[in-house]
Amino acid sequence: MKGTILSFEQALSMPYATLRFVHLGWRVIRIEATPIGSHLPGDPNRYIGAKVADETRHSYFVAPNVGKESIALNLKSPEAHEAIRRIIKELDVDVFCCNTLPGRYEQFGLDYKTLSAVKPDLIWAGISAMGPDYPHVPGYDPIMQAMAGHMELTGDPAGSPMLSGIPLIDLKAGDEVYAGVCLALAERAMTGKGSRIDVSMLQAAASWLITTLPLVDIDCDPSEITRSGNEHRKFIPTNVYPCSDGFLLMAIGSDAQWRRLTEIPRFRSIAHENRATNNGRLADRIQLHKDIAEISAKVSCSELGAELAQASLPNAPILNIPQVGELEALQGKRTTTTTPEGKQIRMQPMAIDLESSKTEFAFPPKYAEQTRSVLAEAGYSADEIEKLRKSGVAAGA
Repeated sequence: MKGTILSFEQALSMPYATLRFVHLGWRVIRIEATPIGSHLPGDPNRYIGAKVADETRHSYFVAPNVGKESIALNLKSPEAHEAIRRIIKELDVDVFCCNTLPGRYEQFGLDYKTLSAVKPDLIWAGISAMGPDYPHVPGYDPIMQAMAGHMELTGDPAGSPMLSGIPLIDLKAGDEVYAGVCLALAERAMTGKGSRIDVSMLQAAASWLITTLPLVDIDCDPSEITRSGNEHRKFIPTNVYPCSDGFLLMAIGSDAQWRRLTEIPRFRSIAHENRATNNGRLADRIQLHKDIAEISAKVSCSELGAELAQASLPNAPILNIPQVGELEALQGKRTTTTTPEGKQIRMQPMAIDLESSKTEFAFPPKYAEQTRSVLAEAGYSADEIEKLRKSGVAAGA
């Protein structure tokens, strides 16, 4: 099935959600704000990073917005509200998405009640910091990482709380929209009815605390629900260890794996009787990690990795981002786009392989590039479109 999404989106969480539908071959039309005073128009992410194609398409904007269309409307105007309703009806839009404050839904004419009155089988999906019960609370990924305890769980136990290296909560919220819309589409196929999906970034983030939050009611030790660096809190030894030419992560997840580790000649010296069980290794973890580090530091990552692999023990070198892009397992799976100047940009792979899906996607649109064509498709005449443009209701070429 392929359909159409109309999305008032910015930043990353919702653009990532709708990107997943681009990967499915869906049409995604993103709504952006019209210019306000001297402010840069549209999605602020358009202007983050190095300029790639023009002033409205910088590097941070590219990957989440390939294959989409862009229109610009002044959502404070009743004429723009009418335009959205006409687009939904005339283009037979399947899904409407937005990631603005819930307190603005009705003000901008984007609320589920209003839009579903135009198209009863419409699926409506919104992302916000804490859901519609907190309509005026703004939220960005770093704020939610702090609020949801992710930062408390990340970093050196002797240091400060730390952010994740990627915007995990933005991406988690986007995936929840994707999953929720797919479920709603299946239900609509059976019932013919649309539905509303509200994703709270806080709740989505807290749902990932499966290995920590329940422990609070099980009289856990405080060390079990705070930072542990690169150590696993339960499975010992799982940690990052130094090698002569870098770092390697080794994960020992059972007593059987521990026995195989200590059968490797260079690790036989650490096979103390008190370490035979995971509980014993947990009690002796500080000295155990030191003992392993002293051994690993004398050998290269590749040599140590080969020995561990021979013993069927999970391990991996700590790769930098360019090295990840060159992994054999990812060759042929990365998505691509091509700039207007003809330069190919290799991007991230899709989350899963999709049969018969393309991996080359059109370069992201200029700001408001398709305003005229989408409005015309919705039944507006050239004169009407020009009137909307001159009055500031719409913007675009």
